[in-house]
Amino acid sequence: MFGFVTTAICNVIVGMSLSPQEAAGLKPVPGVVVAHSPAKTKQYIGSPSIAVLAGGEFVASHDFFGPGSTRDVTQVFASADKGKTWEKRATISGQWWSTLFVHNNTLYLMGVAKEYGFAVIRRSTDDGKTWTDPKDADTGLLHDKGMYHCAPVPVVVHNGRLWRAMEEYAGPKWGSFSSFMMSAPVDADLLKAFSWTSSNRLPRNADWLGKKFGGWLEGNAVVAPDGSVVNILRVDFRAHPEKAAIVRVSADGKTSSFDPEKDFIDFPGGCKKFTIRYDVKSRKYWTLANFVPVEFRNENVERARNTLALCCSSDLRTWDVRKTILRHADTKAHGFQYADWLFAGDDLIAVVRTAFDEPDGTQAHNSHDANYLTFHRVAGFRTAK
Repeated sequence: MFGFVTTAICNVIVGMSLSPQEAAGLKPVPGVVVAHSPAKTKQYIGSPSIAVLAGGEFVASHDFFGPGSTRDVTQVFASADKGKTWEKRATISGQWWSTLFVHNNTLYLMGVAKEYGFAVIRRSTDDGKTWTDPKDADTGLLHDKGMYHCAPVPVVVHNGRLWRAMEEYAGPKWGSFSSFMMSAPVDADLLKAFSWTSSNRLPRNADWLGKKFGGWLEGNAVVAPDGSVVNILRVDFRAHPEKAAIVRVSADGKTSSFDPEKDFIDFPGGCKKFTIRYDVKSRKYWTLANFVPVEFRNENVERARNTLALCCSSDLRTWDVRKTILRHADTKAHGFQYADWLFAGDDLIAVVRTAFDEPDGTQAHNSHDANYLTFHRVAGFRTAK
């Protein structure tokens, strides 16, 4: 049986009863299971996102992808006991690849209406039970021309504005993404399209990185050490060391710029989606990323998702791998990916798109096509080594 390691994570188990996996002599799914979509349904769990409501409840969301899905449905869950147990709160049609975030004590969900659909945002005033309908430019339909792509990426408040990265899809080939930044004043009505400013689009250039640049996507709005806003993107570069790209954004949010000679950086796990956030207490940037240990570097870099590592940086350019958080010895049918997370005092709380064995021993379709959404707490992350 493949080995499994979990480090610095609080897996909450209520009572002494065995999970179905343990009862069958199988390894239990790591963490707390928020949602499960059996592999046989061909509806795979994607786009995990997490937020904390003003009253302290945790909320999490995911969408469905794969041939059994409609590629336009998102589900929302809530936990009133700090992640020990979860209940489904809403199923939303016409929402995909989306970020949960709280602004002015109100919950929002921002992404696209469907795979490569229009950019949309919804608001909930009852903690995620019901949501507004983005039917026009006054109710959350932000871009109604073009095809858009994104992921659950950070929404950052800085210099009186909210910032959130997005991509426009040129098609027909995957990777044909043009990066841009969206921003809005903090006191604006976020459902009104005119509240939002979009920067220019930066298309992929296949000649970059020695003609091994497959595209960039799933960018992170981050406040850089010099106080400017940058967009740090996942880079489809299937070699080691993996790369990320730092796109610079003007203070008014209208201009994005990139220098391929100096703005590609080495980034552990940069070929897969990651979330970056800044911690004031440690004065470091942190991420949970699919770093590839040496023993797995003969695998497809983009699909090596069996290791989730805690990494940090002081300057956004040089990154250190602090600790392995989740790992499985098998790279084919086990993955811990697309981790979205938040600071929670001295801990991190995270939701993870997890490909793992089912109660009857059936494996996930593959490491990419996850069958679980799981919740984790990384205790004492600042001192983790």
